[in-house]
Amino acid sequence: MEKKYFAESELIINKDGSVFHLHVRPEQLADKVILVGDPGRVALVASHFEEKEMEVESREFRTVTGTYKGKRITVISTGIGCDNIDIVMNEVDALANIDFQTRTEKQQLRSLEIVRIGTCGGLQLNTPEGTFICSEYSVGFDGLLNFYEGRNAVCDLKMERALIGHLGWTGNMCQPYPYVIKADENLVERIAQNDMVRGITVACGGFFGPQGRQLRVPLVDPHQNEKIESFEYEGMHITNFEMESSALAGLAKLMGHRATTTCMVIANRRAGKANTGYKNIIDELITLVLDRI
Repeated sequence: MEKKYFAESELIINKDGSVFHLHVRPEQLADKVILVGDPGRVALVASHFEEKEMEVESREFRTVTGTYKGKRITVISTGIGCDNIDIVMNEVDALANIDFQTRTEKQQLRSLEIVRIGTCGGLQLNTPEGTFICSEYSVGFDGLLNFYEGRNAVCDLKMERALIGHLGWTGNMCQPYPYVIKADENLVERIAQNDMVRGITVACGGFFGPQGRQLRVPLVDPHQNEKIESFEYEGMHITNFEMESSALAGLAKLMGHRATTTCMVIANRRAGKANTGYKNIIDELITLVLDRI
């Protein structure tokens, strides 16, 4: 079978041989990858490395590859949102599995191990500020995975239908059709262990309206968060809101990588409390992930 050729317009490679947005070259990518939203958090993660072999920055995408306790790890900032995860995951997968010289898929494919470290809003009484959550399932309210062939094969369609019915998103639904992805089970077990809450994470396409926050513009459904908090499926509840986990889990499944998301709760929506000083605490979560990845 003839190998697919990836045209210059589809895979943009910079003059120095790096991929377009990340400015990373294939040999600079480790098999273990940590994703963070905040570019400043890259330095915090990399401060634990015994040595750094490369560091590059382009827009919101900052990348450092180094060594931690004998493990080669790449940490990349994604910025905010599933749209940026789409960029990062596709370019990371290209770095791993496309030959940049021939512009064809490599014969030997790499399966990466990817863990996102982020912040989130807790939605249950057992997820107060400071809680570490590992996403067993991610629900995408962003619609991104619906643009990719094969989404039904990697999604939990029964949970999708149950959630749509519970939310009342039937008939003339204006919201993006949600998708549900299960994270890599072995990775979740290794990362979460017995000191992280495991649950269902909802990733939204925005911070305000999509997460039920109302400022000056009214919401279509002011009771959306109450419905989300009360949703139960096979004994599981929705534990938290954030903005990236669904695209990460979904694209990783389609591409053959192993991924999950870990978050520290910085606000509990039910309690109406928030901690803006979380940056001094999140280093504990970073250390746990570095030790376990």
